[in-house]
Amino acid sequence: MHAAMAQTPATATIPLPEHPRPDFERTNWLNLNGDWAFRFDSADVGLREHWFTGTQTFPLTIHVPFPWGAPLSGVKDQADIGWYQRSISVPADWRGQRVFLTIGASDWLTTVWLDGQELGRHEGGYTPFSFELTPHLKPGQAQRLVVRVDDKRRQFTLYGKQGYGNARGIWQTPYLETRGDAYIEALHFTPDIDANKVRVTAYLPSPAPNDLRLALNIGEGNSAVKTQQTIRKGQQQVSVDVALPNARRWTLTDPYLYPVEATLSGSGKTSDRVKSYLGMRKISVVNLPGTQIPYVALNNEPIYLQLTLDQSYHPEGYYTFPSDAFMREEVLKARQIGLTGIRTHIKADIPRKLYWADQLGVLVMADLPNSWGEPDSLARRESEYTLREMIKRDYNHPAIFSWITFNETWGLTTKQKKDGKDVANYLPETQKWVASVYRLAKSLDPSRLVEDNSICCGRGHTETDLNSWHEYLPGYEWDAYLSKLTKQTFPGSTFHFEKGYKQGNQPMFNSEFGNVWGYEGSTGDVDWSWDYHRAINAFRQYPQVSGWLYTEHHDVINEWNGYWRYDRSEKELGVGELVPGMTIRDFHAPLYISTGQDIARTAPAGATVAIPLTASFMTGQTDLGQNLTLTAKLYGWDALGQSKTWWSATRSVPYKPYLQQNLDSLRVPMPNEKAVAVLALVLTDASGAELHHNFMSFVVNAPVPATVTLATNRKARVLTTPASQFKNAKWSLKQWNVLEGKKVNGAGSGFVEYRMTWPKDVSINGVESASFLVEASAKQLFTKDREGITMKDADTDYMLGKGVNDPSKNPNAYPMTDQTRFPSAVTVRCNGQVAGRYELPDDPADHRGILSWHAQPQDRKLREAGSYGYKLTVPLPTEALQQAALTGELVIRLEVDDSLPGGLAIYGSEFGRYPIDPTVLLVLKP
Repeated sequence: MHAAMAQTPATATIPLPEHPRPDFERTNWLNLNGDWAFRFDSADVGLREHWFTGTQTFPLTIHVPFPWGAPLSGVKDQADIGWYQRSISVPADWRGQRVFLTIGASDWLTTVWLDGQELGRHEGGYTPFSFELTPHLKPGQAQRLVVRVDDKRRQFTLYGKQGYGNARGIWQTPYLETRGDAYIEALHFTPDIDANKVRVTAYLPSPAPNDLRLALNIGEGNSAVKTQQTIRKGQQQVSVDVALPNARRWTLTDPYLYPVEATLSGSGKTSDRVKSYLGMRKISVVNLPGTQIPYVALNNEPIYLQLTLDQSYHPEGYYTFPSDAFMREEVLKARQIGLTGIRTHIKADIPRKLYWADQLGVLVMADLPNSWGEPDSLARRESEYTLREMIKRDYNHPAIFSWITFNETWGLTTKQKKDGKDVANYLPETQKWVASVYRLAKSLDPSRLVEDNSICCGRGHTETDLNSWHEYLPGYEWDAYLSKLTKQTFPGSTFHFEKGYKQGNQPMFNSEFGNVWGYEGSTGDVDWSWDYHRAINAFRQYPQVSGWLYTEHHDVINEWNGYWRYDRSEKELGVGELVPGMTIRDFHAPLYISTGQDIARTAPAGATVAIPLTASFMTGQTDLGQNLTLTAKLYGWDALGQSKTWWSATRSVPYKPYLQQNLDSLRVPMPNEKAVAVLALVLTDASGAELHHNFMSFVVNAPVPATVTLATNRKARVLTTPASQFKNAKWSLKQWNVLEGKKVNGAGSGFVEYRMTWPKDVSINGVESASFLVEASAKQLFTKDREGITMKDADTDYMLGKGVNDPSKNPNAYPMTDQTRFPSAVTVRCNGQVAGRYELPDDPADHRGILSWHAQPQDRKLREAGSYGYKLTVPLPTEALQQAALTGELVIRLEVDDSLPGGLAIYGSEFGRYPIDPTVLLVLKP
């Protein structure tokens, strides 16, 4: 915050007090965020009744800059037109200077008055606009500022995904600022790292009234570079090349920004001074070393793109974030999990968020928002205008490496009749226009990549710098898909291109993937980590694909496959418990060992299984030596839930930068018993530093012996029953089974009872102790499991955020483990005797539910995928055992009472985490 603002006591209490454009900032400015008087105009009478005079009552208070309807605005959405008013007082020391009002963004038709005098109007919803106040100012006196915003629904406006929450009215910071008599409209930096120079282009709002002087100061302290350039009378722009010897480059690991100050003088008394910054970096396309495969390059080095789709929404502020710290954290989250960037989806994002991407070293794909109407002249004008203004505003953000002009052909199809029905066609003339918009973007910014249409669903490219595509698949389909895809991608191929267009040598890039739409009717809220693991393993086996983009950064209204919840709380993957030291970053590691998409296999007991390995080293790092070490270890759980380690080995792995190579298969001996086994892989360098973790798992089938030898060398008799073979059950809400009884559910309070026959050859006197083993969890009754529920809502439009907004309503859903717990407690009785009461902390679903995922039929439907429980070992009372020996029957009852009625799920040996059925273990005396 500048000194001019620091003297204002209200600054500390207004939302988003920071300057909204760190890349284009003037010294004298006044933030107008905070409380404004507000009034809806549902009958559209305000203009006729002269509400702009400020003499009428505006009864509501709105918290600017939050859009009306967003909870943080304090105003509910009640109409399409809203009026704002507030008092402003321009500081007395601004006298004699030109003063402008700038509004960062306001959706859609915005008109502004000062003391009843109209200053101007603006059409558009995403980019800043300014009106001059100077002729009407009374410095040091209070004046009335009135703003009217008309956000009536128009088919041609770039609505994007505002169904998740409308950006109605002012949604980015409005502020006052002083400018010089002649001032800079825009200042653009085009770095040339190969020549160690930057081209600086200054734009004026109108031709220079006389010769002007542009002075530039780039850098800090004694190393700063200073230069001047004359702007001749009649010129409206000027470019100057500034040498930056030994320029420090902007990289993802060192995102250095050069501070810049530009001063325009020579017209009138007042000069114009703008502070900005630049990043010395280059975006281009190069071949992956040792191949003819094109990749996006940063500073001439190929970069493996690992991005996430960022809907850039907030549950309380919609398009507007509550604080600058929140925006910083949004970008930092992506960096912290090892991603290289984000794709801001269907939204020209807030400049301060882009600023944090610049500061933190996170790449950005920037989308032009879309309309939902047809591509008529109004829609074309709106798209081209917003594209121009978006590039003009965001040109200097080094984080942005590509512009995406359209997405999935939204707003590009025309309804036509075919066989009496409306058909949406992507017409050849529209395709030509899309190609022209690509060329327009390239003319406005030749320093970045431009994508014509981020394609999906049978549509293709026209002219583009990226051969991108969307695909939403179950994890088990990725290998076959990528194999077919890569065979059809080559220069001259028409695959993924519209008729009359064909592939060049563009990088092939997945610009959306995930399991959310890969299952029938979408997944709902599920454990995404399992299919994510399979997909990433598959991608790393196909270096022809230069990267991927996962849907998505955070959950939104009707998509729950985000890395984080909509409130940005954490989700749990469970991988760190399966492989010590492993985190989500391992899926994004530059050095990666893939075992292929099949991360769980059924294996015969005692067999030796060959595991294919692929080394995918997407890094130019040269200090790792010629060899790395891969350590493999096989461990897991037997049929009694006991932890065991069965095998381990190490091998040397060759290393060189950007190596993509199939390694010799790993031959792994399977346990000679029923088990769930995890094959953990750890890649280390010569110092022992762990560079990457990965794993796959095996479901080993074998009969469970009637008598086993325990780790204590005691023999024990094993009595088991399938989870589905209960003799009695009663639940207050519902009882049902999953996949023919592989899992048994009871919701609310109630009980389930098992009966096992006491073995005739075992005397009670020969039993030292006994215990009951079971895998169990709480069981929430999700909406989908209630009677009479259907997924489809009457008003459903997925792309606009309408419809199935309950994360557990989708038939496929089983919400992923997160920070919100759903606890229960179970009391275990044996032959009427209480054996113990156990807390069940949650109803979890994540990567630890190996058996639940492995059991899923491959039919694009999910049945409680990833769900699992907690292993309970319940000592059985002696009195109960004695009674069982007399009656010949063990009666095990699991009860959930009304004190904590969180339900109960019981997992059989083919579902959950452990390969155990409900089991009684009779430990025999020596």
